[in-house]
Formats: sequence, structure tokens, C-alpha cells
Amino acid sequence: MRGIPLRLSGGTLMSRFRRVMTMFSALLALSTMAIGLPSVQAQAAGSKLVIGVVAPFTGVDAALGPKYQVACLAATQVINKSGGILGHQISCKTVDTRGDPADAVPAVRQMYATTSNLALAIGCTSDEASTVVPVMNAHKTVAFCMTGESEFDHVHFPYFFRLVPPDAADSVAMVKIAKTKGYKNIALAFANDAGSQTFVKPALAAIKAAGMNVVSNQTLDINATTFQTEAQAIVASHPDAILMEALGPAGVGLLNSIYQLNGNKMIPIIGTSAMIDPTFFSSVTTGPIGLQNFIANFDADNQTVNASGPAYPLYKKMVLAQSGKVKGVGNFAGLLGANGTLHLYDGINLAALAMVMSNSTSGAKYKKDILKIAEGTKGAVVVSSYATGLRALKAGKKIHYEGVGGYYLFDKFQTAFGPFEDDQFQADGTTVAVGKSLGYCNLTTCRAKP
Repeated sequence: MRGIPLRLSGGTLMSRFRRVMTMFSALLALSTMAIGLPSVQAQAAGSKLVIGVVAPFTGVDAALGPKYQVACLAATQVINKSGGILGHQISCKTVDTRGDPADAVPAVRQMYATTSNLALAIGCTSDEASTVVPVMNAHKTVAFCMTGESEFDHVHFPYFFRLVPPDAADSVAMVKIAKTKGYKNIALAFANDAGSQTFVKPALAAIKAAGMNVVSNQTLDINATTFQTEAQAIVASHPDAILMEALGPAGVGLLNSIYQLNGNKMIPIIGTSAMIDPTFFSSVTTGPIGLQNFIANFDADNQTVNASGPAYPLYKKMVLAQSGKVKGVGNFAGLLGANGTLHLYDGINLAALAMVMSNSTSGAKYKKDILKIAEGTKGAVVVSSYATGLRALKAGKKIHYEGVGGYYLFDKFQTAFGPFEDDQFQADGTTVAVGKSLGYCNLTTCRAKP
């Protein structure tokens, strides 16, 4: 959910924005053309199916890809142990977008050129979704994406599914946490990539609506090596809390600078759900701020994790079973509450069960059953894993999937808006929900009910 730097050599922000949007418009037009574009066909019995993990594995956002790869491995191992999908075993294939919309397109085209049995794609963050989703839609590939970009709030792609709300809803949830804690004066600190900057405008609007004040608004250059200027501005504004998103060295560097300039005292932080990240946690807590000081002063909004639900024990077991198998993840327990890991795990289960329900591995045929399984139909039995869903379908029953993220209710653009919670880190790097539910947050407000 992070992407294009605002300050780049070779062009201004506006010129870069125009180039990306021109590329998006062209690809959107391409996605409506059926002539000359191959679609994914149902595979011969016994052949192995592939899930494409389309995400950054290198570059500034290299931490995102491994999270999604873990979700894929955890889900597919359970599916394969249960006999696979319609006689097919299934595997995961990583596709490195480098976190760049231009680099992502040839990477995805190469995926299609070398993968004849692609059944599903996952990942597609805000770094590259605007350019690769139209391509995948044209190929009739079902894709579960982790993008918060606003263009997907009003453009319908039939094969696109989003199990997390837009970034604007995250901003509203963050402000709800600040208001609940009684904060009045708020500083903003967001990285200068497109994914992070999408939080700023809705956060400003939500802060104003809540009757709070913005005392500082800092944009962090993700390529910078020092953040003294931004830290000084924030400390001088005396905020009650800082709303932020900055992954990698930028976020760690800013927090360390603020801590030192503030007399070795940490100002409370409210992060986005993306900052529930094992690498970020490890980097901050092993620095001058320290473990206890950090966990006492850091909150993050997150979609509700159904840790007491029936799907969670298997999910936890399978995620931890990937320890040491995926590069770029230090603490696998820290992924248990990471929205990218848990929601994509659910997405793979939804797609796999839809393939069984439709008796087809073709996205054109099984995509309609994803909504039926996610939202439930009259007389459906609740299932919490691929194995239980498979047994029910074989018995001729309708099913309603309750995943690690609970139930998924989609809008007309196939985006799921679920309840949010306030998460805090524990000493072992896992997270726990605190306080009452924040409710169902949309683009402007949080409500008790959807």
C-alpha cells in the first residue's frame, strides 16, 4: 500500500502522476478488449495450479512481498493436504514488482508468458495495482489485492477483489483512536510514496470533523538518511500524538530523531495497519527507544482479527510453520495480526472453495461463487477452513466462509468493509486488540454497524 515517491529525478510530482494515470487509463481501456487476449482456462486433471504472488520483493517496500508469500504457503499447504482443488495440487509463484508501477507491468506479463496454469493472483499493492489490475482483469484472472488506492473505490473490475477497505477508511479509524484517547493536537508524518500519501487528505478531513487540530504535517523522503528537520518541526509543535505511515528506515529514523530531540521521551504514535510489521518492530525496539517504551506508546488501526474464531488456530499453526522458509521475515509470530497475511490467507480459501463450488479453475466461471461463499446464502452452513468447506460442498450443502478476518461483506466494487480495532504490540512482536471495537469505518466515519 506504498509506492511512488513524490520527489523523483526526471520529473515533478505532477508529471509523474500524469504519466502513471495515463498508463492506468490505457490499461483500463485494454482491459475492456477481448480480442487477442488469452484467458486462463480450466486445467487438465492432475496438473499443478499456480497462485501468483504479485508484490514488491525488492526495493523500498520489499517487506510486503514476504508477508503475502507466507499467506500463500500457509493456505496452499492446507489445501494440498486436503487433496487439492478438483484433483490439482497448488503452488505459489513470486512475481517481484519492485514496488514500481512501470516495472510491475513487464513482470506480470512475464508471469503470464511463463505460467500456463495460473489460477489466482494475490498481493497487488498500492505500489503497482493501478497498472497491473487492468492487465490481470484482461486475462480474466481473479485477483485478491492489498491496495488502498482510491481509483478502485469507483471503477469496477470484475476479477478484482479487495478484502481490506481503502486507505481513507484507515485514516478515519486512526483518528477514531486519537479521539478515544482524548488527544486534541495531532501531528502527521507520512512517507512521500503514493500509498502513504493517500492517507493524508482523509486524515485531515477526519481530524477537522472530530474537532481536533493539526499542529504539524510532515512528508518524509523515503530516500533520505536523516530526519532532523521533520523531527524538530514535530517536537516544536507539541502534539499529543503523531499519526504516521513510513515503512523501512524512514519510519525508524524519524522516531529515533523525535525521541532524542524530545528529551528521550516518546510522543504517542498511531500508525496505519501496514506498520504492524515484524521488521519495523524489531528495528525500533532494538534502537534507542527500546522495547517497553515503544510498546507503551504505539497503537495502530487494523481490521478486526478473529483470534477467538474457529479459523484462527489452523491459521496460526500454518503461518508459524513457515518460519525459516521465507526470506525477509524475522519474526513470524508478528505476521499473525498483519492484515496482508491474514486476509490473503482468507482470500485463497475463498477462491479455492469457489473453484470447487463451480467445478472449474477458470476465473470466468468461479468468480461469481466467491461472493456467494463470502456473504452466505439462505440455508448455508458456516465453514472455517478449506477442508470443512470441501466436505460440505461434497455433501451438497451451501457454505458461508468465516475466516481469520471474520465474515466479508463486499460493496458493488468488490471491496470488503469490515470492523476496525485498535492494536498494540506485545513484547514478543505479536499484537493484541485493546479497548472497544472502532466499528465499521468507511471513507468518512465509523459506525457501530455496517
